[in-house]
Amino acid sequence: MFFIQIRPRRADKLAGGSFTRSIREFDLQALLYDGRAVRLDPRYAEPKPLPDEAIIRPLKMGLCATDLEICRGYMNFKGVLGHEFVGVVESVGDKQHKKLIGQRVVGNINCVCSKCDMCQRGLREHCRQRTVLGIAGRDGCFAQQFSLPVVNLTAVPSSVDDDQAVFVEPLAAAYQILRQLRIEGRPYITVLGDGRLGLLCAQVMSQLNATVRLVGKHPQKLALCEKWGVKHRLLSDVGLRADQDIVVDCTGSPTGLQTAMSMVRPRGTIVLKTTIAPSPAMANLDLSPLVVHEIQVIGSRCGPIPEAVNALASGKIDVLSLISRRYKLADGVEALNRTQNDRQLIKVLLEP
Repeated sequence: MFFIQIRPRRADKLAGGSFTRSIREFDLQALLYDGRAVRLDPRYAEPKPLPDEAIIRPLKMGLCATDLEICRGYMNFKGVLGHEFVGVVESVGDKQHKKLIGQRVVGNINCVCSKCDMCQRGLREHCRQRTVLGIAGRDGCFAQQFSLPVVNLTAVPSSVDDDQAVFVEPLAAAYQILRQLRIEGRPYITVLGDGRLGLLCAQVMSQLNATVRLVGKHPQKLALCEKWGVKHRLLSDVGLRADQDIVVDCTGSPTGLQTAMSMVRPRGTIVLKTTIAPSPAMANLDLSPLVVHEIQVIGSRCGPIPEAVNALASGKIDVLSLISRRYKLADGVEALNRTQNDRQLIKVLLEP
């Protein structure tokens, strides 16, 4: 996959040379996907908050595998990319929320209606009308300003710095697994995939009364587990003996579920954290082992933002070791290309 940067036109003129908008509207940059390629838009219009929204100026942004999948057609999304951030509230749409201005925040990426049957049943992340920051129906955070509902925001304590706080959204997704699993005895758990999410999940799962290991393909990434006391193995060295009680698929690969099915025991549990664009490998996947071996499959997505903030504040989770590279937002196309092509990278951060 190659991301092509389209050379922007002059920010102050159309092709014919006439002025069309105020200079202020041309001040903002944003990294967007137009359905064909990613480009830096230097003329991104300043967002205006609705009464229940805040305008946020990002301090740090995180590139995610989901961003790469969107550029392969996942969710058919077009617009500004990005959903991992820590930022400062610049303005609000209603004066009753003005106390938020100047606060450093992170946020839930799911924006909901609060009225549909899912919202009324407490399943807000599955709102029938939801939009999702940088993923579905809402421009994302890879911009110099973006908007989110104020109800989605969580303040970041001073004990958590920006480099840590930018990991809150994926860390919350890791903590969601603990909400969904029923742990009995001392189970054997394999986290499959040594990318950023797999490394976070391995740390979180290690908090359980369980025997946890991380299995992946990259020795350099797996070596991080040594400082956390987490067992780790190369996939090529692991026998697929169908003996694990729980397998968490964080591979970001269409072959991840097939591998997980080969690892989990009969009546065991597979937790799916992978979200990818459709591919031929998925179309040919044989799901009959799920039936034959009575395997439980749990889809797992977003998680508790406050819990992730508290985990970082208490020092339970190491995220700083995962940072591989930093880029400016203006170099975002290069950052996406590098992340796509260099499998040794774990986490790439963008800064305004």
